[in-house]
Amino acid sequence: MGNFIFCMNSNHMTITTTKNMTNDVLLGDDIDAVTTAVVLATFGHQVQIYSHKQRLQATLEKYSFEHQVMALWQLYVNKGCIEVSQLPQKIHTDDADMSVWQNICQSKVEAIWWFVNDTIQANQQLVNQQLVNQKKQAQHDAIDWTTNDWTDAMVTACNTSEHQSVAIVLSGKQPIGYFHQLSQQLHRPWVYYVPFVFLQDGQAYHSMLSPFLWLLGEKTPNSGQRVSSLTLLQNHAKQSEVADINTMEFARSGIMAMLATRVSYMNELSRLADAHKVDITRISHIMGLDSRIGASYLQAGWGFGGRTLPVEMQLIKQSFAQTHTDSRLITAVDAINEDQKELIFRKFWQYFDGLIDNKTVLIWGGSYKAGSGRTQNSAIHPLLRLLWSYDIQTLVYADKATEELRLTYLQSEQSEQSQPNQPQSVKPKLTLLQHPYERINDAHALFVISWDNAQAVQVARINDVAIPVFDAKNCFSTSQVAQLVGDYVGMGR
Repeated sequence: MGNFIFCMNSNHMTITTTKNMTNDVLLGDDIDAVTTAVVLATFGHQVQIYSHKQRLQATLEKYSFEHQVMALWQLYVNKGCIEVSQLPQKIHTDDADMSVWQNICQSKVEAIWWFVNDTIQANQQLVNQQLVNQKKQAQHDAIDWTTNDWTDAMVTACNTSEHQSVAIVLSGKQPIGYFHQLSQQLHRPWVYYVPFVFLQDGQAYHSMLSPFLWLLGEKTPNSGQRVSSLTLLQNHAKQSEVADINTMEFARSGIMAMLATRVSYMNELSRLADAHKVDITRISHIMGLDSRIGASYLQAGWGFGGRTLPVEMQLIKQSFAQTHTDSRLITAVDAINEDQKELIFRKFWQYFDGLIDNKTVLIWGGSYKAGSGRTQNSAIHPLLRLLWSYDIQTLVYADKATEELRLTYLQSEQSEQSQPNQPQSVKPKLTLLQHPYERINDAHALFVISWDNAQAVQVARINDVAIPVFDAKNCFSTSQVAQLVGDYVGMGR
């Protein structure tokens, strides 16, 4: 009789024996891999995740705002539902290395989930370090280090494994056609591609447990049902679609590019709304009533950020370039988005007729979207740089993104303290706050970059100081704007 493992999901506790438990191997260390491991464990699967442990630990720290994922991760690790192993440090395909890869492709495993972006990035870091080390030893000509070595090792291991019934599930963001080509290099028929178009920052667990759209690319048609993890996730999806891998790659890029296009389109309309003195929030509401359009991604603001849409836009532009296909619309969408991130600063500069030097401003939000703790490609970064160029002191309440901003801008303070002769001017003029209204009396203006709508804005607190509000995401409702005694500047309002 096998050992018992207790795995708890959101509704009940399941008791599964290791003898009969479905086993999955995951290769990756970003939030996609972590969330997948947690959800599969929730479904009663035994999960072995291979990662670069330092990168995995960094992910767990960066995504601490994903409270449910992190709580379940710790529970399942403690109970043995999830086991963590170090990815092989060697990336060559010689006999000494292949034993490790062969161990990953063992027979008792039902599926190997390969998060390609994670392994490519980790491999690049390893390559860079090896190059540095080799240069130090003046031996850099001894080995040809390339970014494909890790992938080649994995492909070789899969193709030479005796266990060809193990399914390979690929995931990640690469130019159109990459995963189709990779699936062809893998000689086994049971290869699949799952694009994570459904994963939402701040709601990672529930968005994967019950995705709004599940897409599955198959190398072999009508074979996905043989993999229980794929079947479980598909059955829990509100909508699902299955096609060949090449089609699903194209669909992924098409979906993401469309979402980005809608955002940039509304942002361009918001500039026209400013000129016509029309409230763009009313316009987007009316447009969303048309069933041919729908209401999603029609909110004007500073644009899109995060780790998904900006990357997808670069990838689809790359795909256009590789095929020598004109991409004027995609190029324009990207250009509008980048310019939009600086628009709120220009409105601020115009409001004060350029007399902004040495002021103090309060900023609410730092993440690229409400509910997230990530600041990647957020408008907070160009805004801070522009404000600091005018010697403006910035008081920032970033909520879940506080730690990431601290690590980005303030982690150098310790080294500065060890160098007392360093000029004061090089230090960022940044103060992180614990409360949104902390030091509001010191501020000459309030910027809103992102704001959790569940948190009610206390208009009375703002009215006490009567400072102008520069709302880069149009977070304030029409009624809240009407209650302000000071000026309000939004995006197309």
